[in-house]
Amino acid sequence: MSMARTLTARSAATALFLLALLFCAVAFAEVQFTTDRMRVVTADNKVHELTVELAVDSAQREQGLMFRRSMAADHGMLFDFGETRRVMMWMKNTHLALDMLFADKSGIVRTVHQDAVPFSEAIIDSKEPVAFVLELNAGTVKRLGIKPGDRLEGARIGGN
Repeated sequence: MSMARTLTARSAATALFLLALLFCAVAFAEVQFTTDRMRVVTADNKVHELTVELAVDSAQREQGLMFRRSMAADHGMLFDFGETRRVMMWMKNTHLALDMLFADKSGIVRTVHQDAVPFSEAIIDSKEPVAFVLELNAGTVKRLGIKPGDRLEGARIGGN
């Protein structure tokens, strides 16, 4: 009889675990993002137009690009923190290799992190206070020649 109780307890624990996983998956699936157009302007005045998903509330910023399998070359995700502060990012549950641009409230790129490793839990530090992080497909920074000092322009940044 105790063997049957053990199996029942294990079955119940397994069922609860699977239910929790399902709940997490549904919770992430319910997070919706709006899109906007923005520009990256490099020091040599080249303008690169992008479509970005906006991560502006805590649920959106927490999910970010986790679980995504692809993203168009001219797309990205803009994290708007609503304040200027030092930002820490990571790649947990993120399938895509990413480049990250850390920008101040006026849109000036302060720090660039290239080729963030998928699924890594290593902290990616802005190294200074910023208001925005723009995530792009890995290789975009190199392809477009983006460097610190370049600027992001859009409705959410600097009132543009």
